[in-house]
Amino acid sequence: MLDTNEPGFRENVDLMFRRAVAHLDLSPGLAEKIRICNSTYTVRFGVRLRGKIETFVGYRSVHSEHMEPVKGGIRYAPEVDQNEVEALAALMTYKCALVETPFGGSKGGLCLDPRKYDERELEQITRRFAYELAKRDLINPAQNVPAPDMGTGEREMAWIADQYARMNTTDINARACVTGKPLNAGGIMGRVEATGRGVQYALQEFFRHPDDVARTGLKGNLSGKRIVVQGLGNVGYHAAKFLREEDDAIIIAVIERDGAIVNDDGIDPDALRGWIAENGGVKGFAGGTYVADGATLLEAECDILVPAALEGVINVNNAARIKAPLIIEAANGPITASADDILRDKGTIIIPDLYANAGGVTVSYFEWVKNLSHIRFGRMQRRNEEAHAMLLVNELERLSSDRGLGWELSPNFKRRYLQGADELQLVRSGLEDTMRTAYQSISQEWHRRPDVQDLRTAAFIVAIERVAASYRAKGL
Repeated sequence: MLDTNEPGFRENVDLMFRRAVAHLDLSPGLAEKIRICNSTYTVRFGVRLRGKIETFVGYRSVHSEHMEPVKGGIRYAPEVDQNEVEALAALMTYKCALVETPFGGSKGGLCLDPRKYDERELEQITRRFAYELAKRDLINPAQNVPAPDMGTGEREMAWIADQYARMNTTDINARACVTGKPLNAGGIMGRVEATGRGVQYALQEFFRHPDDVARTGLKGNLSGKRIVVQGLGNVGYHAAKFLREEDDAIIIAVIERDGAIVNDDGIDPDALRGWIAENGGVKGFAGGTYVADGATLLEAECDILVPAALEGVINVNNAARIKAPLIIEAANGPITASADDILRDKGTIIIPDLYANAGGVTVSYFEWVKNLSHIRFGRMQRRNEEAHAMLLVNELERLSSDRGLGWELSPNFKRRYLQGADELQLVRSGLEDTMRTAYQSISQEWHRRPDVQDLRTAAFIVAIERVAASYRAKGL
């Protein structure tokens, strides 16, 4: 029998917050100030579509302004409500603090199913939503900077940026009002892949810590590890693609809305994504066996489970049957607080969402900085780096020739050494450094405190301490 009495998403976040605060020496007043959501704006607006007026409900929640601007995505989904948006805004606060991006936490949502509207209609709805938020400074480069989330992407962010610019014609930094834009609208290379790439970097860093890996019972590195991915959206697809192509992991199952595909020899994420785009689901894909009840694959025998879709998919009803020794939360809140307790008691190691999926906000930070600086990363230094590298290569080859040493640099080495870093390389380098540094702070906290039993609590402790330090600096 299913248990439907679990706390909601907002309560889950608060439970995890309180679990971490119990390990800290914070005054009750400061702890409560960090926990609460500062404000939530609810807007109801009408748009004339198909000969009639439709009314839409949207939200923009600001959890913490210990740093400004506040940052957080906008999602389009029929189940969006105030509690969900506030929970996601809270996670953004802790996420930004954990990876040291100078933002407070915010989140937005619009209650609609984007699949029911064509592109022109979605543009009308998005522009009106953006107008309602921007006129209240809930979209502003210096105060509140949205980004894509579930149901939105580059297209919607471009519409929002253009709407803001139309309303603020003399704001030279207008493009910085939102991140996740397409390149030709002020975006940055590597943003689309950022969250999935961050998941890959998080796993790579975890496997660089033998003591942490030993707690899972796994050995070695990511090569050959059997992975189940739930959700092949932007995040799940890129995580699966990079782990398969660059780390030699094996994607043995992919779970989607209409079922799952299983193949012990491995699934090609590119081929499966193409099939889904053409057919609307995974059923009929030739690269594996179709399973109608996809949720059962969450309980499959595997090394790593990657929930990359909705919150609450691992809950009190299935947690006891989860077999993966390592779970990485690519989605926000995929494991409920009750399930978290069950899994922790079983010894399952969970790499938590506020760290694991922070790649998106990290690269959004880079995009925001790019928009404010009005220059592409690498433009000033790339050719200078190449010229300095060429000087060294030429001198080495001259010395070899003059002294008859008889050796020469391999063409592949020369090509790679002489190539200055472009924007994508710099973004990936910055993201990898961020994910590695953040995990090291979490792991250190995990090992330093004998009473901290899991990475989630350790991550919350690191984040809360940083938010508290910011409030103390303000005089609170």
